[in-house]
Amino acid sequence: MDDPRQIDDDTFEDWVFDALDELPERLRLGLGSLAVLIEDEAPAELKAHYGAYDLYGHFRGFHLGTLDGSVAVRPPSTITIYKGPCIRSAPTVGGVRARVRSTVLHEVGHQLGLDDDRIHRLLGEPALEGH
Repeated sequence: MDDPRQIDDDTFEDWVFDALDELPERLRLGLGSLAVLIEDEAPAELKAHYGAYDLYGHFRGFHLGTLDGSVAVRPPSTITIYKGPCIRSAPTVGGVRARVRSTVLHEVGHQLGLDDDRIHRLLGEPALEGH
């Protein structure tokens, strides 16, 4: 498979979970109740909220650093990875896989309470448009 447009849903999902599996076990276990979703595109209102043409991923929920035990039950935080923008971001399958990995790590960084600038510095990447 050489054409990124040929990436099927199962392969894309495998890449998302491969990126999570690359995290150190201690970190993975510390993520708490994190739901991982994959959708084709970000909703228009979400893109408008961020002033972005496209979003690769999105974190929604409580940053781990803000959990203080004052609320006994919280819905799980979620990270959503958007397949369409990831595929459009690179001309090669390997490039798409790298985008998926960096997006998953980016969104996990938000779960950990890190801001965009800190995440990009830790990943050794320039700030990315489209989040």
